[in-house]
Amino acid sequence: MTDVRTHGATRHVLEVDDLGPGGLAEVLDLAAADPAGLSASLAGAGVALVFEKPSARTRNSSELAVVALGGHPVYIQGVEVGIDTREPAEDVARTLACFHRVVCARVMDHRTLERMRDALDAGGVPVPVVNLLSDRAHPCQALADLLTLRQRFGPAVTDRPVAYIGDANNVWRSLALAASMAGIPTTVASPAGYGPSPEDVALVRSFGGDLLVTDDPAAAAAGAAALYTDVWTSMGQEEERAARLAAFDGYQIDAALVDRAAADAVVLHCLPAHRGEEISAEVVDGPRSLVWPQAANRMHAMRGLLAWVSAGGPAGGDGP
Repeated sequence: MTDVRTHGATRHVLEVDDLGPGGLAEVLDLAAADPAGLSASLAGAGVALVFEKPSARTRNSSELAVVALGGHPVYIQGVEVGIDTREPAEDVARTLACFHRVVCARVMDHRTLERMRDALDAGGVPVPVVNLLSDRAHPCQALADLLTLRQRFGPAVTDRPVAYIGDANNVWRSLALAASMAGIPTTVASPAGYGPSPEDVALVRSFGGDLLVTDDPAAAAAGAAALYTDVWTSMGQEEERAARLAAFDGYQIDAALVDRAAADAVVLHCLPAHRGEEISAEVVDGPRSLVWPQAANRMHAMRGLLAWVSAGGPAGGDGP
């Protein structure tokens, strides 16, 4: 697709907008397709799965997606490669590219992914780098989110606004970018100091999507087709917990907030959920919740993404 950001023939995905609108649509179609038709996409190929942070959904969804495509996933803990302690990120990427068709990583610092990508590109190594989560972005989650919305609302999804209530973090950023590229209007409601940056607002709007920024969760929820939230204190922010709980008081998605949304509105959460904080138990476990189909879609979305990136270059990496 002409709107895909590629580095040569390599389809890196560090943020969801690397796909471009056309690539996003292709990935979602692949995610919804019969897996049997994709079972040879990674036939005989290895896929590196590097985790500097622990994971439940990302690890399981990634490993099973690789297997469904005929590949062999290799789970690698951060301590095993020691990025920037045992050896630099660039060397880790070059080494893994000797063995694997795709290098996927869940990292503390988004710049680590950029350095890995740039090192492979500079060496002419056609191995894609895929972001499994960073402090800046969570594209795999955003793909699952859009797949869930498309399953629920069908072609009319572009007429159904999504309201994100809470911290405008990496999950919000990827969701808003993906929604904008798909033509889905979004609203984000955050307390002062926790909203999106002007740069991110401009980037989201640059794809033509309607984005409203507010500090009023009730106003954001009014008429929304989907209410979305994430934990208020993410991994690595434990020292900020007390301050964050105070700042986000009044931003919980509870039954009263759901009542302000559309009559057929659904509730989304990327998990893990802290019941009684960002979302009430009766909502996350209630009839409006699509949290578990959303979690299941992490695997389908990852399958579509890996099929897409592996189709952008040679059938296997030759290493540096």
